[in-house]
Amino acid sequence: MNKRADAGAISTADLEQAAFWMPFTANRQFKKSPRLLARAEGMHYWTPEGRQVLDGTAGLWCVNAGHCRPKIVEAVQKQVAQMDFAPTFQMGHPAAFEFAERLARVAPSGFSRIFFTNSGSESADTALKIALAYHRARGDAGRYRLIGRERGYHGVNFGGMAVGGITANKKFFGPGVAGVDHIRHTHDPARNAFSKGQPRHGVEFADELERLCVLHDPSTIAAVIVEPVAGSAGVLVPPVGYLERLREICTRHGILLIFDEVITGFGRLGKPFGSQRFNVMPDLFSTAKGLTNATVPMGAVFVKDEIFQTFMQGPEGIEIFHGYTYSGHPLACAAGIATLDVFEEEGLLTRAASVEKHWEERAHGLKGLPHVIDIRNCGLMAAIELEPRAGQPGKRAYEVFVKAFEAGVLIRVTGDTIALSPPLIVEKAQIDQIFDCVTTMLRSVS
Repeated sequence: MNKRADAGAISTADLEQAAFWMPFTANRQFKKSPRLLARAEGMHYWTPEGRQVLDGTAGLWCVNAGHCRPKIVEAVQKQVAQMDFAPTFQMGHPAAFEFAERLARVAPSGFSRIFFTNSGSESADTALKIALAYHRARGDAGRYRLIGRERGYHGVNFGGMAVGGITANKKFFGPGVAGVDHIRHTHDPARNAFSKGQPRHGVEFADELERLCVLHDPSTIAAVIVEPVAGSAGVLVPPVGYLERLREICTRHGILLIFDEVITGFGRLGKPFGSQRFNVMPDLFSTAKGLTNATVPMGAVFVKDEIFQTFMQGPEGIEIFHGYTYSGHPLACAAGIATLDVFEEEGLLTRAASVEKHWEERAHGLKGLPHVIDIRNCGLMAAIELEPRAGQPGKRAYEVFVKAFEAGVLIRVTGDTIALSPPLIVEKAQIDQIFDCVTTMLRSVS
């Protein structure tokens, strides 16, 4: 494309030659039949042609307060006119300190230190690096090994990709970093299909960590990282007692437990953070997405006070040799502060709890529809798993996704699983619209 054009002026022919190499997208397939979004407000997107689309995915698990909230927009506009950028290497600006203080107030007790990043991927890598550096700072440099989980997703940087358990990442990019192993995932449809909330079976899957402790020796393991609810793998909810067992094993062996709360943080599960929903506290947790309502990219790692204090006991100088040019970016901080204002004024960090029952009933109301083999839910997250077509994995769910978009509802698919996670401002009538649409589309596909 040789010139800029309004979204509505982009033709299919233009897209076929477009410079934009789209992420996690079948580019050739998309450009033959593009789905474009031109504007957004509240619970909806609009296409360039003016067609309204209900957002059933909060963008990409991230627009928790709904789109284009005036308070957040105005805060970013004001900040960019006042100061567009300020370095945070040996310098600082007030908004970064204010935002960190505000975040500490909504965090679980004991997490009053926040390290800013720019994405969930960077947050995962930062948490892993802090864990490694922490053990070294306390004279235990032999702890170098990192443990992730099959089907876990911790972003696309090399550290997060390595501890993640997504097969395609391993196939395309190799092992990532050395010294990584994985415990098994918690998905067990034979015993737990159509569970409402936490499945009853599977606490013993946490004992996989004990097996790895025997294999590697626990004195070599620095940290274990898991998502409280695995989102990108298809809303895999932890079995009753599972997270508690992981916490107990980590504590007993001196291993740090990291929660990846990029999706589960900021109200998705009816509490500010997933750790509070399940009443299990990690040692560090990574965030992004809802942190700024996705208005400006940003991530943050919350660190237990005692871990932070360990770094402050050494010689004077740089305590952790890590950071990013855009850590604590002024625009992101302005967006984040305003986002917290909206969360507080509208009670959004706990609102999911008030509609969760209706959400659950509508989700499980799809049981018995054609091709549905499992349904899972927790907070304002749900997954409808479909039986794959023979020799065509993912095709059936993708067809439902396309048909739903054409019918005015945005859903997300991962493999043969439909994943739903609307903005936290969703009303019951909009929940009904989402599931009515999915019902119709499931009945229409072969």
